[in-house]
Amino acid sequence: MAIEVGTKLEGKVTGITHFGAFVELPEGGTGLVHISEIADNYVKDVNDHLKLDDKVLVKVINVDKDGKIGLSIKQAVDKPLAAERPARPERHGGGSYGDRREGGGGYRGHDRGGRPFKPPIGKSSFEDKMIKFLKDSEERISSLKKNTESKRGGRGARRD
Repeated sequence: MAIEVGTKLEGKVTGITHFGAFVELPEGGTGLVHISEIADNYVKDVNDHLKLDDKVLVKVINVDKDGKIGLSIKQAVDKPLAAERPARPERHGGGSYGDRREGGGGYRGHDRGGRPFKPPIGKSSFEDKMIKFLKDSEERISSLKKNTESKRGGRGARRD
């Protein structure tokens, strides 16, 4: 029987390297369990998880044309689907975004950045917002240029 992708086999660890472990399969072939396929958590050293001659259950994840077999220990273990991520708790208090605009609930008068929330006075179009942004941006740039030029002192001055 040929080794097929997706099959689970029991093998024996025959070699350990810094990048994974070599596992001898029952049919005489040898495959590699890459360090990233050893455990669900971070594996710094393969020797912390596997020892020579350990019996391990592996899943075949790929078979190359040249005969190299990729194996996984963490995919061989069946995990319950519901235990993947705990449910998020419901949020209480607060309110919706609409409540904040009308001055109710929300973040006690502040937006998520901690700045005081200012509700819009009237409906602004995209063009109005762009004009305001450009004006503010140009003011900040000119202020920055003035401050940096005054601090240069003699270093940046012209020589006559």
